[in-house]
Amino acid sequence: MLDNEISQYKTHQVEVGATTAAPDIKNISAFVPEPIFEAQGGFEYKSNILGLVVFSVAFGVVLGRLGEEGDALRELVNSLFATVMVLVKGIIWLSPIGVFFLVIGRILEMDNWVDVFTQIGMYSVTVMMGLFIHGIIVLPSLYLIFTRQNPYYFLKGIFPAVVTAFATSSSSATLPLTITCLENNNNVDPRVTRFVLPVGATINMDGTALYEAVAAIFIAQVNDYNLGFKDILTISITATLASVGAAGVPQAGLITLVIVLNAVGLPAEDVTLIIVIDWFLDRIRTAINVEGDSIGRGIVAHFSKDDLSKLEHVVSSADGYAMVTTNEEGEQNQTGNQTVL
Repeated sequence: MLDNEISQYKTHQVEVGATTAAPDIKNISAFVPEPIFEAQGGFEYKSNILGLVVFSVAFGVVLGRLGEEGDALRELVNSLFATVMVLVKGIIWLSPIGVFFLVIGRILEMDNWVDVFTQIGMYSVTVMMGLFIHGIIVLPSLYLIFTRQNPYYFLKGIFPAVVTAFATSSSSATLPLTITCLENNNNVDPRVTRFVLPVGATINMDGTALYEAVAAIFIAQVNDYNLGFKDILTISITATLASVGAAGVPQAGLITLVIVLNAVGLPAEDVTLIIVIDWFLDRIRTAINVEGDSIGRGIVAHFSKDDLSKLEHVVSSADGYAMVTTNEEGEQNQTGNQTVL
């Protein structure tokens, strides 16, 4: 019964023989036997990764809204998370040895090393071109459309954060510098940056989503797997949802890439093909992630500017802050340890 619940029943056309008698006895010399197919069915296991991701998102949203009734389960999940993190730290220490043997074993299985490394090179070029187009054309265009301002002047202000993201390959480690660049160089309201950026650094992984989609298609081509429109759509949706759960640490996209591969039935072990070059591509996609976070914050700040002006004005500096509020009589009250400019 359990097998029926986790499997799918599918039929396949199986060749069971060929025609033996010619349809026209007068033209036997031109007769070509035709294969005879028979439909045979059976249960086939395939994990529903996309459904699991959607369920997990919905479960997390409902659990977060339960209030006190969900405290026990949240504490359990937090304990499991802490336990897994301790295990992961131990695995990280051993990962260089394991990755080395994975790559060596995969290389030894190759019949033609030159063709495979050529394919990996073309894959790398494709990923970099896609990321550059997204970062230089798509994201600035979105900023221009929504704000009607020069996007490249905005990008100039966050350039130090983008360079740091490339160097560290971690959007979480770059977060403090990203906040500083947006507030000091681009004059984005601190209430926007300090609320939206931490959320964006966790869930806004547009560079990772693009990379995972290309990587899945590359692995499919290496295995001579023909992808249909449904498969490509599944890869796109799964890569987008899986990237939301990717941690802001180096090469976290490889873990979520396994989810994308399982969603379309591709071998997860072929991830070892791209480990060789992933350390470099990870730096580029992290820089694009930080740029996407900053562009999003700039757009949010533009649309919330009028609403924020009606509220208290917070002026941040290295020495402290000052807050000015307006009461119903129009009088201004100042609090803080700095003079409002």
